[in-house]
Amino acid sequence: MPDDQEIIRAALRRARELGADVAGAVPAKRLIDCPSAVADGYRGSQRDRGTYIVLGLYHDPEHPELDLWEPDRGTPGDRILTGIGRDLGRWLQEHYGVESRVIPYQPEAGGIYLKDAACMAGIGRMGRNNLVLVPGYGPRVRFRAVWVELECPDRDLPKGDLCAGCEGYCIRACPMDALSTGRFSRERCLERMNADKASGRERIDHCRACELACPARGE
Repeated sequence: MPDDQEIIRAALRRARELGADVAGAVPAKRLIDCPSAVADGYRGSQRDRGTYIVLGLYHDPEHPELDLWEPDRGTPGDRILTGIGRDLGRWLQEHYGVESRVIPYQPEAGGIYLKDAACMAGIGRMGRNNLVLVPGYGPRVRFRAVWVELECPDRDLPKGDLCAGCEGYCIRACPMDALSTGRFSRERCLERMNADKASGRERIDHCRACELACPARGE
């Protein structure tokens, strides 16, 4: 029987075969009191065992329909990721007898801070625009996570500011000045998102100004 690390490596390969553009793994306990949870004042998931497999899907600007949000349905991109997570869970059960669970998107519903998880899993690094800069894809990747009853080792995270020397395209592009102080304002960003959701439109095209203005490819 393969050990936990071998199964996790196989699961990451399988996730890409199922349609994820990127995938990584992080010990669940790392997400307790992660930076975003501390900044937000909300602890999120408190699992202290197992591993989160983080799945990422590239959202090509030429396919904005992936990001169209609908009440009670989310976005098409998120539904694709959820499907990949469920298929991965079935595969893990069938091949290894491993228990898994697709994690809710929102921390208040039992989810995790996905951007923190993606960085801790080695998928990318956080940019000035509060988005994960992923090698080859920049900030245009959305994430979901699957919890698995496996243990993986912790990892050292790369250091360095990927935005050093940038002219601040994201700062200038943001219509809410959510980046103008040099520190991301979640409140200002949410003000725009909540106004969009209160508009009454059936499908909402949320603001992606900072993301689309970013020239980074995450290398």
